[in-house]
Amino acid sequence: MTSDSLNGLKAEWFGNIRADLLAGLVVALALIPEAIAFSIIAGVDPKIGLYASFSIAVVTAIAGGRPGMISAATAATAVLMVTLVRDHGLQYLLAATVLAGLLQIGAGFLKLGGVMRFVSRSVMTGFVNALAILIFMAQLPELVGVTWLTYVMVAAGLAIIYLFPRITTAIPSPLVTIIVLTALTLAFGLDVRSVGDMGELPDTLPVFLIPDIPLTFETLKIIFPVSAAVAAVGLLESLMTAQIVDDLTDTPSDKNRECIGQGLANTATGFIGGMAGCAMIGQSMINVKSGGRGRLSCFAAGVFLLFLIVVLGDLVAKIPMPALVAIMIMVSIGTFSWSSLTDLRLHPTSSSIVMLATVATTVFTHNLAIGVLTGVLLSGVFFAGKIAQIFGVRSELSADGRERVYAIEGQLFFASADEFTKSFDFNEALERVVIDVSGAHIWDISSVAALDSVILKFRREGAEVEIIGMNQASETLMDKLAVHDKPGAIDKLMEH
Repeated sequence: MTSDSLNGLKAEWFGNIRADLLAGLVVALALIPEAIAFSIIAGVDPKIGLYASFSIAVVTAIAGGRPGMISAATAATAVLMVTLVRDHGLQYLLAATVLAGLLQIGAGFLKLGGVMRFVSRSVMTGFVNALAILIFMAQLPELVGVTWLTYVMVAAGLAIIYLFPRITTAIPSPLVTIIVLTALTLAFGLDVRSVGDMGELPDTLPVFLIPDIPLTFETLKIIFPVSAAVAAVGLLESLMTAQIVDDLTDTPSDKNRECIGQGLANTATGFIGGMAGCAMIGQSMINVKSGGRGRLSCFAAGVFLLFLIVVLGDLVAKIPMPALVAIMIMVSIGTFSWSSLTDLRLHPTSSSIVMLATVATTVFTHNLAIGVLTGVLLSGVFFAGKIAQIFGVRSELSADGRERVYAIEGQLFFASADEFTKSFDFNEALERVVIDVSGAHIWDISSVAALDSVILKFRREGAEVEIIGMNQASETLMDKLAVHDKPGAIDKLMEH
């Protein structure tokens, strides 16, 4: 290892020790109720989600590609496992978690982390806004059908979160909120819901185990669809979150390494009795806003989490839920891109539609992967439409009226192929036709087929056709797919 890489590693781990440790503690406290809630969603014991959050946080801190990003058990992956747990039980969930991790490791080695470049800024904004809305909606059960005291405590928590930094930023204000509201609850015996009401906390360390399932093809058929969905959703959410943390901290990340890190974490988690997870944008936002930047913050969050539930479980169980609700509301407010609302009037209509569609689909389905996929597909459609619009064909007839030169400009692909074909007059009596494609590029089988059709139709009318100016990439595609010079091509055209 070179001195530069050693210094880089040292900076990632120990360049921000105090802030990373404090941020890790805040994250660990916020992770506990969420991990319990996600376990309940998946239909398993709370310790499954808690052990998973510990394992995933520690492993991704070491092997992941984005320092400062928090990974743990998540709702996005939990909802995908509900049917598997209900129909086949916990052991199949653990096996699916291991397989999902192996698929993610494979994705990393295949360098699929680069797919993020296909996600537009509008989709990213929609993803962030939808996540902010979902984070806020997740707090509503704690705010409905409760006493007035709960609202007072949430308001007090928000006041501490936003006002305490004016006094000092030495201690993260979310941590102060948890300490103060817990102290008040215990001192005055306030009757509010606590972390302990969410579910029983485990009091033992996780142990290594191999999922107790039959190693048959039938088992693979059961777990593979779930594993593939978990792997895809987990990577998508992790890569999106990594991009957001990149922007927040103005530092780069290694997306392919993150894929491998997520895979190693899930594989390891399945072997200690935990459920699959991925990066958590809400907890990552808490970490960054609390000063966490390095790998130590995520590692500390995992270690603190295990320490809190195993050693200090009785005390942690007494933390009032209003304190954690206040923190998550702060995260929701901070996550939402408020400027995107005013930008709706300024940005192109297509960009605004993509952003709003991403938000609406994500909130309606409660599935970030479906929302992002919708946004990416819409972005692709709008992009194809724009490129097709800048396509054009000019033509010029020779002085003797026997030859016409068609000059093609723009991108020739499936969306512009029809317009390309309509630009030619096949009824004109010509001896020679020249198609100049020096200002165009041929992209796909649709454009090759369109050019084939044009050439063959002119030849059918008795005209000689010449193509000039074709670039090497287009020529390679034509040589491979074109049929206009093959025997019987005109006869086949007549058949159609």
